[in-house]
Amino acid sequence: MFTNLIESSSHGSEFRRRGSFFLFTTASYALLFIIAGVVSIYAYDARMEDLNLEIVTMMPMVDLPIDKPPALLPASKPISSTNSASKGSYFRREIALANVNEPTIVPDKISTRANVHLPMPKAGIVRPGPDSDPSPGDSLAANGGSTPRAVNVVVHIDTPPPPPVQTPVPKVVRKQIINGEAVYLPKPPYPAMAKQLKIHGVVSVQVLVDENGTVVSAKAVSGNAFLVNEAQKAAFQARFAPRLGDQAVKVSGVITYNFVLQQ
Repeated sequence: MFTNLIESSSHGSEFRRRGSFFLFTTASYALLFIIAGVVSIYAYDARMEDLNLEIVTMMPMVDLPIDKPPALLPASKPISSTNSASKGSYFRREIALANVNEPTIVPDKISTRANVHLPMPKAGIVRPGPDSDPSPGDSLAANGGSTPRAVNVVVHIDTPPPPPVQTPVPKVVRKQIINGEAVYLPKPPYPAMAKQLKIHGVVSVQVLVDENGTVVSAKAVSGNAFLVNEAQKAAFQARFAPRLGDQAVKVSGVITYNFVLQQ
């Protein structure tokens, strides 16, 4: 029986040694696989910057038309006013309109519409009539066969009158007592405390009236303290029509209230 026990004990230790070796070997291989995977991830270079994602589309060749420059029109030869005047022709103008190239002549008014009349010539004979320039084929019959002398044309333009001077309107018109200028002036109620104490007298309230006639500021400048509160309230309810000529202005003045005890 003891022989079997000893043999059984030796097999158990052998199994434990083999099991430990198997576990150690499995763990070592697993650790190597993990290290190899991590190293391969860091060592892999995808080279994303070398990828070309552009799409090239080839279009067929199209012949574009060649734009030709516009043909130049022959410039017309201007008519010389001096030569035409020497042949007995005349310039006709409906109004004496100065040339825009004259820097010393200032127009009396400026308009946004184009002028339909021709300007006066620099030299030549000008007669009243519809606007027209002489042609080279005019005869001398218009002047009795004589050759007229070219004269300079001077156009006088009146100097525009100076603008009217407007009298500046003061911002605030200051007055004294303005009770008579009110269009609505309610009477203040008599304070009950003032009646019991038999207080009476005149209260002066300094007010500021805007352009619409509304009192925008009211402050008592004299009077008994028991009466000024009701006087200021009544001053705010007053209405005026402040005007300086034809223009509405602000007015600063005084409203007086007389508190009298009834016997």
